[in-house]
Amino acid sequence: LTLALPGEGITALAGPPGAGKGAALRVLAGRLRPEAGALRRAPEEAGFLPRAAPLLDRSAAGNLRHALAAHGLPRRLRAARAAELLDLAGLADLAARPALSLAPGEARRLALVRALAGAPRLLLLEAPGEGLAPGDLRPLESLIARLAAEGLEIVLSTAEPGPALRLADRVAVLQRGRLAEEGPAGVVLRHPRSAAARDWLAG
Repeated sequence: LTLALPGEGITALAGPPGAGKGAALRVLAGRLRPEAGALRRAPEEAGFLPRAAPLLDRSAAGNLRHALAAHGLPRRLRAARAAELLDLAGLADLAARPALSLAPGEARRLALVRALAGAPRLLLLEAPGEGLAPGDLRPLESLIARLAAEGLEIVLSTAEPGPALRLADRVAVLQRGRLAEEGPAGVVLRHPRSAAARDWLAG
């Protein structure tokens, strides 16, 4: 798989289940070694939100303070930074709430901003809105769009066209671990050239 990231905006890795989207994200995140070739971007630059990102049995703020400590932020700065991240996620009023009691959309937004604890330049999101109800999906996608607008490069995976259509600047359609088609989102999603992209869009 050869994929050049643009350095800005939102890129969607798209395709049906088993296309290789999750593996590609894990290679970018440094969680999986490629069988061949090389990664030309340091994984240390990336924050990663996997599909399964369990929260700790502590408060929402406690989850963030723990992540910030793991990334080496001095103790005196952790409370203020955790508050900033909670505010970014729209969870400021839930700082003391046990994280395991949060609603699904709230929990996903908390997990997403936890992935920002290391101040990454690249954020990798594995199927970020999968399984969420529309009312939970809207604030999550607003958060993703806001982060991109503020200059954070984002790569997300999706098995459905909807998230790519709503969020992505560029789309890369994968098939069996290979790049089938890549280009501006509006072009790939509305005028696909490859059979793989057409099949995926047709469901």
